[in-house]
Amino acid sequence: MTYAVERLYEEIAYLAYHFHWPLEELLDLEHPERQRYVEQIARLNGR
Repeated sequence: MTYAVERLYEEIAYLAYHFHWPLEELLDLEHPERQRYVEQIARLNGR
C-alpha cells in the first residue's frame, strides 16, 4: 500500500507552515512520526 502523494504534500505543507523546517527534514520524517506531529499541531490549534 502506498501513501497518497496528495496527502503527503498536505502533511508537509502543514508542518512547514507551523514549524518552518526545511523540506529535506520534513521529507526525512517517517510516516508515523510525521502524522504524530500533524496530530499534535491540530490538537494545539483546536484549543
